[in-house]
Amino acid sequence: MAKATKKRYCYAFEEGDGTNKKLLGGKGAGLCSMTQIGLPVPPGFCITTEANLDYFAQGSHFPEGLMDEVHDYMSALEAKTGKGFGDPTKPLLISVRSGSALSMPGMMDTILNLGLNDETAKSMIELTQNERFVNDAYRRFLQLFGKIGLGIVPEKPDEDKFDEIFEEVKKKHDAKVDTELTAEAMGEVCERFKDLIKKQTGRPFPQDPWAQLVISIEGVFKSWMGKRAVDYRRQFNITPEMANGTAVNICTMVFGNMGNDSATGVGFTRDPGNGDNVLYGDYLINAQGEDVVAGIRTPRPLRELRTDMPGLYRELEKLRSILEKHYREVQDFEFTIERGKLYMLQTRNGKMNAWALTKTSVDMYKEGLISEEEALLRIEPDMLEQFLHRRIDPDAKIEPLAVGISASPGAATGKVVFDADRAERLGNAGEKIILTRIETKPEDIHGFFVAQGILTSRGGKTSHAAVVARGMGKPCVSGVEGLDINYELKEARVGGIVIKEGEIITIDGTAGSFYLGAVPMLDPELPKDLATLMEWADKAAKLEVWANADTPDMAIKAVHHGAKGIGLCRTERMFNEAERLPMMRNMILADSPEERKRWADKLMPMQRSDFVEIFRTMDGLPVTIRLLDPPLHEFLPSIEELVNEVSRIKEFNQILNALEQLPGTMTIMDPELYKYVPSIETVAREFSEFKAKGLDQKLLAQKEKVLRRVRVLYEYNPMLGNRGVRCGISFPEIYDMQIQAIFEAAAIALREKVDVRPEIMVPNVCTLQELVWVQPRVEKIHKEVEKRYHVKIKYKFGTMVEIARACVRAERIAEVAEFFSFGTNDLTQGTFSFSREDAENKFLPIYNTEGILRHNPFEILDELGVGFLMDYAVKAGRKTRPDLKIGICGEHGGQPQAVEFCHRIGLNYVSCSPMRIPIARMAAAHAAIKEKKGGGGRSKAL
Repeated sequence: MAKATKKRYCYAFEEGDGTNKKLLGGKGAGLCSMTQIGLPVPPGFCITTEANLDYFAQGSHFPEGLMDEVHDYMSALEAKTGKGFGDPTKPLLISVRSGSALSMPGMMDTILNLGLNDETAKSMIELTQNERFVNDAYRRFLQLFGKIGLGIVPEKPDEDKFDEIFEEVKKKHDAKVDTELTAEAMGEVCERFKDLIKKQTGRPFPQDPWAQLVISIEGVFKSWMGKRAVDYRRQFNITPEMANGTAVNICTMVFGNMGNDSATGVGFTRDPGNGDNVLYGDYLINAQGEDVVAGIRTPRPLRELRTDMPGLYRELEKLRSILEKHYREVQDFEFTIERGKLYMLQTRNGKMNAWALTKTSVDMYKEGLISEEEALLRIEPDMLEQFLHRRIDPDAKIEPLAVGISASPGAATGKVVFDADRAERLGNAGEKIILTRIETKPEDIHGFFVAQGILTSRGGKTSHAAVVARGMGKPCVSGVEGLDINYELKEARVGGIVIKEGEIITIDGTAGSFYLGAVPMLDPELPKDLATLMEWADKAAKLEVWANADTPDMAIKAVHHGAKGIGLCRTERMFNEAERLPMMRNMILADSPEERKRWADKLMPMQRSDFVEIFRTMDGLPVTIRLLDPPLHEFLPSIEELVNEVSRIKEFNQILNALEQLPGTMTIMDPELYKYVPSIETVAREFSEFKAKGLDQKLLAQKEKVLRRVRVLYEYNPMLGNRGVRCGISFPEIYDMQIQAIFEAAAIALREKVDVRPEIMVPNVCTLQELVWVQPRVEKIHKEVEKRYHVKIKYKFGTMVEIARACVRAERIAEVAEFFSFGTNDLTQGTFSFSREDAENKFLPIYNTEGILRHNPFEILDELGVGFLMDYAVKAGRKTRPDLKIGICGEHGGQPQAVEFCHRIGLNYVSCSPMRIPIARMAAAHAAIKEKKGGGGRSKAL
């Protein structure tokens, strides 16, 4: 029997496959690739994500053989560097860094300067002749190791013991920033950090570098299941199939804090805020990398490196070109300069907002770096929603309170909140908040999720706050140095102005400014490069994108955003205007068909005028008009409201009768009056209210009649009651009026030379016989209108498929219906037997949290249940009518995953709200390109 091959857990940077991010993590894969294309990367090796998964699978124990491999690769590292791990004469120091397949900035942990202890620190001081540098490196290691390796974490983010000690020493030595601390002061920090470790753990800080390494690897492994990493994956729907486990990257340390000829920085090969083809980023002289990304010191823009270190700036310019040609993607990279020598520490695909992605996609195509299809696939469809962010009205003559760094574009208004936990509570309660911090940390991530925007007094464009906000598409202003935040007092000061928690502010992440109070804003404009991408998307896609539009204004927006038709025009929304609602109510309350028709005839011209405007706007494009769908009681007052109204009228009449019977000599000042009425003020107020509403004695009988009628129409479960086609059959005058309005509007538009393409959609159909009942009425009215207007009107007759029985009877229904349109809102309710409002407000969040359902099925289409019914209906319907046109018009129509599913089952179009049209167009292109490349597939659900 053949011996099983031992699993390999470690790969040197020279060995690893730079394309295998799932095995090596994005960071490890990048280090391998950069090493192999000749970029200056410090020597190191990767521990694979499989080791992390095996660690958890074996009850949080290292898998067999892992540390043997680590020993071997550490020996190789010693040979490459000429240094020894733990050797007091030539100590080898390393970093231990996390890295998953997908970038999760700041969500997992990293330890720097590992290998330092009291003995190696003394040797380093002798070797470098720089005591301050060594003590600075040692205190950083002690803090990172204490928090990540030994688990010394604060209960609250603002109670970090390490930070408190550091601030105390800075205050003692009158240092505003850490670079002002002397070597002796840094040494004092180190000693106090070691005392803290002993106090918190009950054991002294481990001096053995190998013990440090084992603890650190385990700390990084554990960070994969840390709260912030789990929350991040949940928020961004990162599934185990996309990224599972973190790799551990062990890399030789290089130091940017060895003096003024050393530096550290983060760069982008293009501007991630607007996409301009320039070297972009931040750097700090005499610092380590964590100082830049953590926002501990406000960094300088990378362009200033041209003055500080011109030769190294030119080298970075060459490197950005090499990186983009190799990866064919904008890169986000970290670098360190140690005593005039440049080292690359990381590269990954740059996270950009939608503006930058749009511009760089078109630019990189023009530069020959990528194809049209690759340009489209760079942009996740949902990212286009960032174009919907509002911006400060440039005509608003308002001076900002302070200006910082424009870290993530867009504008937002909300209440100032200084604590992420409180932000989460308020945000979940529906409050609009601005998370305001000195600097944000990964543990603040839950506050980001609910915030309208982020404001920090420290940090730059590549700080944690900036990177995370930009990825979420939320406005962020960072580095507002004049902003003095006091967490204890829950207030901030700018000069003499005090801002208390809960006060309203506005931030402008595009300009880097913020204002007191709410500021006038404008809706955004779509960038010009988006039009190019949308042309490419439409060329690649098979699905068309239509719009849900109920008014002429919505139709105009739909056409502006590229809709190829209207897939859902909800006629009932046209009846809710103040002028029309009384007529609609009178039609419903009519006692006879004749009276009902009389009121319907008054409504018809109003509905017709709406349709004429929509047909004019959609010239040459189909317009699918759904006949009345909701139950009639929705247009009437509630029983409770009417009962209260009738009771108040009766009570008022009793008061008036009492007043009429008062003795003629009594005045309103006579105390005897109040034996008869509560107070004259009450009578006056009631009278004023009733008169304003027309609720006098004469209307009492009418109100009681309405109440009786509403009670007759009352249904225990109205969404499953007399609605849609059932209502149309019960009250045919309503559907007749709507059909006539459609055809007369079409006739009027045709006379104006408008290319009219009406499609009449019957809702809530469950059997062929319902369509058989409606169709002759449509044909009769169609012929009458054609004859009267002397025109020929082409139209389609179909149904909204939103009942499970309609799906399973689709083969028969297609005998009459020329098109299907899936109403997935009601179809989801029926399939799950969930009331949407009750489910979302009560048990669905629990189902999601407990893993019973992975997603809210009203937000993410349930492919295995609802999707199965849709797939069946498509196949059955086209069995009868091969040219059957089929679309979707539920709210899922603009959701990218649902769009991809609709593509796979062969729908002709998706219909969504006008503002989601660019998203759906991009999603349709993605679906077609993925199918062409052999990707895609049915998503997993529970």
